[in-house]
Amino acid sequence: MELSLNTAGNLPEEGVKRSSETIQYIVIRLGQEQYGIDIRNIDTIIRMQHITRVPKMPAYLKGVINLRGVVIPVMSMRLRMDLAEDEVTKSTRIIVVKLDQDDNVGFLVDEVKEVVTLNVDDIEKIPDGSKDGKASLINGVGKHNGELISLFDLNAVSLDD
Repeated sequence: MELSLNTAGNLPEEGVKRSSETIQYIVIRLGQEQYGIDIRNIDTIIRMQHITRVPKMPAYLKGVINLRGVVIPVMSMRLRMDLAEDEVTKSTRIIVVKLDQDDNVGFLVDEVKEVVTLNVDDIEKIPDGSKDGKASLINGVGKHNGELISLFDLNAVSLDD
């Protein structure tokens, strides 16, 4: 049996292979930071519209919208990430995503910037033990054109506090 050394001169890890798999992300802006949402989870992106407030909801739940006859809760990603209150501008968008535990949820974001394709090898996973607060909503960091993009873990985003 012959084993080849990897570029660091070490034996390769069991079962590890270089992947050429890619994932597309919508890059959004919240404040000065960039975040990515897996494009496979996105239903639609709409311009800001009237949000009907629902009493006795957490502050980050801004209310609900009616989208093609379906009532969709809208969550402020700024407030969910413990950032400053939303400032609605002409760039503000609502991204409607499909979550595992709920139907559709709208994410209120400052701006939708672009779609990027990341190679799986360019994504650094965040260990579960190091996640707390807003970091618990992030499952990895992608590198694209010299910039870092924090990648949302949509399974960790819930309507419950």
